[in-house]
Amino acid sequence: MPIVINYFVSSRAEKVGIFNFLIKYMKNNLSIALLVGIALSTTSCATIFTGTRDKITFNSTPEGAKVIHNGEEKCVTPCTAPISRSLSKQFITIEKEGFDSQKVKLEKSFNAVTLLNILFGGIIGVGIDTATGSLTRYSTKKYDVELEAKQQ
Repeated sequence: MPIVINYFVSSRAEKVGIFNFLIKYMKNNLSIALLVGIALSTTSCATIFTGTRDKITFNSTPEGAKVIHNGEEKCVTPCTAPISRSLSKQFITIEKEGFDSQKVKLEKSFNAVTLLNILFGGIIGVGIDTATGSLTRYSTKKYDVELEAKQQ
């Protein structure tokens, strides 16, 4: 009789060990699958791959003019500055003492990387790209502005 009981106990222990292993293994794989699923469904491709800002170069005649975006001085010409993207119209003001300031509209185009959201089923990603402004990108990367002297 002890041989039968011993066989039953050891057989059951092996089964329980395998069962625990499978549960642990499946939990890890389920976690990985769940994380991959969440990542793919919330992917905002344009935001991830192209960021939320573009580097734009500004030149002015005469040099030494301030480049202002949304009330914040970005740089002094000649310069390159990172400008945040937005779905709304964006303007840069270039000003220098003794000269008339100029307001320049930044040209934008559709950011094709956003279309990757369709492949990954990420309607949430399109929303994120829209909210961050990454749905568009600045199409012109260099602006040359000629300032006129103020009339006295």
